[in-house]
Parts: sequence; structure tokens; C-alpha cells
Amino acid sequence: MMFQPAARAARAAPLVLLLAMAAALPVRAQVDQFLKNVVQEAERPRGGPAEAKIAPGLKEALQLAAEKAVGLTGKPDGYFGNPAIRIPLPEKLQSIDKALRVAGLGGEADEFVLSMNRAAEQSAPAARQILVEAVRGIGFDDARRILGGGSTAATDYFRDKTSGRLTEAFAPIVRKNMNEVGVTRRFESLQQRIDALPFMKSERIDLDGYVIGKALEGLFHVMGEQEREIRENPVARTTALLKEVFAR
Repeated sequence: MMFQPAARAARAAPLVLLLAMAAALPVRAQVDQFLKNVVQEAERPRGGPAEAKIAPGLKEALQLAAEKAVGLTGKPDGYFGNPAIRIPLPEKLQSIDKALRVAGLGGEADEFVLSMNRAAEQSAPAARQILVEAVRGIGFDDARRILGGGSTAATDYFRDKTSGRLTEAFAPIVRKNMNEVGVTRRFESLQQRIDALPFMKSERIDLDGYVIGKALEGLFHVMGEQEREIRENPVARTTALLKEVFAR
């Protein structure tokens, strides 16, 4: 009889062990999850923006850059007064520019150049909505790659992907303003004067395509400058989202 407690204890031992193991399982699972979270947190890049904010942040930066570019170019001397984007004589006429001035046609050539730039300046404000709508097409994967690119990576991507669509939308606006400021009329007059000179013959030029292309090229150039400013200058990041996405 004296061995009965010991025997009962021996029979109860496996049950106690099973109960202890069962009680420990949730704790072990919690520990495993905790360790997993620690590892994930340690591997997460420090200082980087949340994934979900990358695309909206880049779109906001591009929209801001587009609006500033339109504001800077869509005013008197916005193109003509900026040597980086001033629309020059078409290349086919540049080779005879000196001859034009010797023949006393320098003033007409200058007036023609000024009229092209004025048409671009008057057209730029209409590009704002076109550019902003095109910005919305940038997807998350592209945005993530662009974020780590160069100082004008977003503008360069945007230009490559949307130039055709933007040209199509922007073209009638530029043509209208070209007619209003007399670009075509001045060009035709200059061509007639060139043809009248001895040993000179003007070449046919797609004037509409030239001015439209240069107008958009200038807009993208200024957009790139504004994007670079947002990336490199914290003061230019005017919203909380821009500050987070472009934080160094």
C-alpha cells in the first residue's frame, strides 16, 4: 500500500508533461512570431518611404514640376528669355543665317524667331492639364525604379512614354497660336526673300512640327530642372508626402 502514491505519480507524469507542452505551444508560437518580426524589421531599409507612398509621391512631384514648368514658360520671354529653351532658327536656315544678315534680312530672321517663341509661350498654359492627366498613368513598379534613378529620372521616363500623346494633344494649340502671332506668315515672307537672293534657295521645312517639338522639348527641360530641385533641395518639398518620399 505504501507504493500506491508513487505509482499514481508515475502514471500521472506523462499527462502532466503533455499538459505542460500544450500550454507552452502558444508561447512558443508567439516567440517565433516575435523573432520573425524582429528579423523583418532589421532587414527593412532605414529611412525609405512606405511602398504604398512611392507612386503617389512621384506623381505629386511630377505634377508640381509640370505646374512650375508651365508657370515659368507660359509668360512673356518664358522661352525667348531663357537661352536653354529659346527656339532658334530651324537648322536648315541656321547655315545661311550669316548670309541673311549680310543681305539685310537679319531683322526679318529675328522677327521670325521671336514669333516662334511667342507662340510657344502662349501655348504653354494649355499644357498644364494635358501634363497633369498624363502623370496619372505612371504605375507602381515604374515609380519604384524611377525613385532610385537620376536627378531627372521621372521627367525622362515621362517624356519617353508620353511624348507622342502629348504632341497630338498639344499640336492644335500651338498651331492656333502660331497663326495668331504670324509665325507662318513671317516664315513664308523670309523664304520669298531668300529665294530672291542670287545663288540662294530656301529649303522646305515642317514648321508646325518644328515649333511643336521645340515647345514640348522646352517644357520637359524645365520640368527636369524642377524635379532636380525637389530631389536635391528639401525646401522645394512643399508637402509631407514629398518630404517623406524624397527624404535622404
